[in-house]
Amino acid sequence: MTAISSSVGSGAAGAAIFADSHSRKYRYFEPRGRAASHYEDMTVDVQPDPERYLIQNWIIEFSNGKGAYTKDNTAARSSNWHAFRAPDQEWERTHYQRQSKIETMVQSVIQNGRRYGAPKAFDKVWIKLLQTHLGAWKHAEFGLGTSLMQAQRYGYTQMINNATLTNSSYKMRLAQDITLYLAEIGMDVEGWDDTLGKTAWLEDPIWQGTREAVETIMGATDYLEQYFAINIVFEPLVGELVRSGFLMQAAAANSDFMTPAVISAAEADYERNLANTIDLMFLLANDGDHADHNRALFKSWLAKHRALADKAAQSLQPLWSLPHSKPVSFEDMRSASHERIGQILGELGI
Repeated sequence: MTAISSSVGSGAAGAAIFADSHSRKYRYFEPRGRAASHYEDMTVDVQPDPERYLIQNWIIEFSNGKGAYTKDNTAARSSNWHAFRAPDQEWERTHYQRQSKIETMVQSVIQNGRRYGAPKAFDKVWIKLLQTHLGAWKHAEFGLGTSLMQAQRYGYTQMINNATLTNSSYKMRLAQDITLYLAEIGMDVEGWDDTLGKTAWLEDPIWQGTREAVETIMGATDYLEQYFAINIVFEPLVGELVRSGFLMQAAAANSDFMTPAVISAAEADYERNLANTIDLMFLLANDGDHADHNRALFKSWLAKHRALADKAAQSLQPLWSLPHSKPVSFEDMRSASHERIGQILGELGI
């Protein structure tokens, strides 16, 4: 919230009058609801902004004269970047608690499954598929996590950075979970080869479309383009297609109850990340001053990244023919992913 008094020349704390200046519950910002949530108290205006209350301008500037955070790190425009308050309301403490619970669940599944010899009962073809193709998928998750880790540095507000960074953390956790899962069940399967996943990611034609889509996102220089491309485009068209449309569907039919449990947390992760992304992009697409500019920008991002995601998904089609038991078809899952992105774009109005 901007200071009521703009004539104060000192940068000392308390020199200007802000929201709640005369209250025992002092704060700088206007809550989204009737009262500030715990999340807002912990995140809003933690990061300085000269336009709101930092009278002496940026405390830290780079050699080019730009402040610590600048609006031109994205081509998108906003009349109020601070209007975004992530719907998942996740900050440091709640994030660590959630990640800890997921890791406890994953490790419990792996330990119990191994204790009763579950990996040895997996269908033999499915075992080879896990080594090769689940092993390849972890590289996609790691690439997206790395991209988001880079993106979070450039967000203009702490709320945007929090949402982007927790998104990155989910991706990195899943890549780690898959790595540890494959390593542990590999100890129970004769002839297990940990190198097949990396080789498939780098060389197998099935994965080169996905690799191109992920590396294009990683190479984008606009942090909101990366955030948009991952959650609005890649995840519904490729991410969910692979995780819930193939791995979770086909696993049980091939005597594998462990893989769906390891992968399932990622689908809940995505629902949270999607809610945050839609909220932010909706604000920008309906901004009072910049809606037309932002809608045109989003459509250009959509065209660019959807073409790559469609190519990636089509290249993945042979996966559905590999298991002995084929409970779902590629066509059905692909149709569901098209319906999914249609719903997402409908919410954004683009």
